[in-house]
Amino acid sequence: MGESVGTLLELDVTGIAHGGISVARHEGRVVFVSDAIPGERVVARVTEDRKKSFWRADNVSVLQPSEHRVEHVWPEAALDRDPAARAGGAEFGHIALAHQRELKREVLVDAFSRFARTDLAATLGHEVEVEAVPGDDEVDGTGWRTRVRLHVDADGTPGPFAARSHTVVPVTSLPLVTAAVQESAPLGRGSMPGASVVDVLAPSGSDGARLVIDQQKPTVVTEVVGDRTFSVDDTGFWQVHRQAPAVLTRAVQDLVDRDRLDPDGHHLDLYGGVGLLAAALGDLVGPRAKVTSVEGSERATEHAQENLAEWIGARAETGRVDRWLARTASGASQQERARLRAGTVVLDPPRSGAGREVAVQVAALQPAQVVYVACDPVALARDVATFADLGYRLEAVRAFDLFPHTHHVEAVARLVPVA
Repeated sequence: MGESVGTLLELDVTGIAHGGISVARHEGRVVFVSDAIPGERVVARVTEDRKKSFWRADNVSVLQPSEHRVEHVWPEAALDRDPAARAGGAEFGHIALAHQRELKREVLVDAFSRFARTDLAATLGHEVEVEAVPGDDEVDGTGWRTRVRLHVDADGTPGPFAARSHTVVPVTSLPLVTAAVQESAPLGRGSMPGASVVDVLAPSGSDGARLVIDQQKPTVVTEVVGDRTFSVDDTGFWQVHRQAPAVLTRAVQDLVDRDRLDPDGHHLDLYGGVGLLAAALGDLVGPRAKVTSVEGSERATEHAQENLAEWIGARAETGRVDRWLARTASGASQQERARLRAGTVVLDPPRSGAGREVAVQVAALQPAQVVYVACDPVALARDVATFADLGYRLEAVRAFDLFPHTHHVEAVARLVPVA
């Protein structure tokens, strides 16, 4: 904090940064501004002073609006509220949906330029676009979340946190959630006395929604993807957009180079969860596919083993990915090493990315191709740069708007050995 905190500034917003925050400058200093759009002139209040590096500020009024500014899809997150009372979780909700995707594309392209030293358009031979999920445009990007977490204040009132704080904001609506989640969300004042967290979810394999309160014992629910069903804990990880599992299944299958897909190879799904993408691989390879899913959660691994039961050669193993790879590399026979070299690796790491150690271990197996699923463009770009140093080049990228009205973007990339 510094003496500038609280100061009102008139700023010309010039760009968008990773994390969904806009960029301006004041007397040469970078200012990161919330709730603004590149091209606007705004009045913003400084909230954080990092001295010589940068300031953070909240937009409090717009002097010259962007042509892409629209009425916020969530009234309780709109500009007419005090920044401390704006609901978090829809930081792009004031931007026209098509322009949100353009901003996400710019962030993705910039991440590859800065962290992977890669011009995506030149490398791929075409511009990358952030693809809409079918049906989202028709409802203006609302009604897609099948899971939402609400925090509960001292008075027992649930709500989202305000942006970049732990202040609970009481709300009467949740426009990004599905109808089933909205109907079941306990949004009334004082409706959850004694609780601290409430998760509301509507699994696709059930007719309604359910609540998970605090550290409740897990219950197994069913998710449906195409003609396949997956068992998953209600407290476990599952993609939140109602169509994300199907979109990512198709994307992984599309990004797998069929000419490099050896049916006799040993294929890996790392950070495999309950086996969604291992099943996508299995469907491509066929009923005799040898696919191993590796996941740190024992409960998720148990579900993955069940979900992958139709493939006689599929197995799910619990463990940290780096440790599993180290054991596999040291204990593999010559024949098994050859099968791993013929295999395809799917990587779907957490937001922080796979990291250098895992990338080194994967590259050491010399797989025929790596298909990388990422929810953070900077983490993806950094790992792509590491793989490039290890002899794997970027061959394809697709990006998807699986989180409308937020800054998040999902990308799927294919990496292949340098010829």
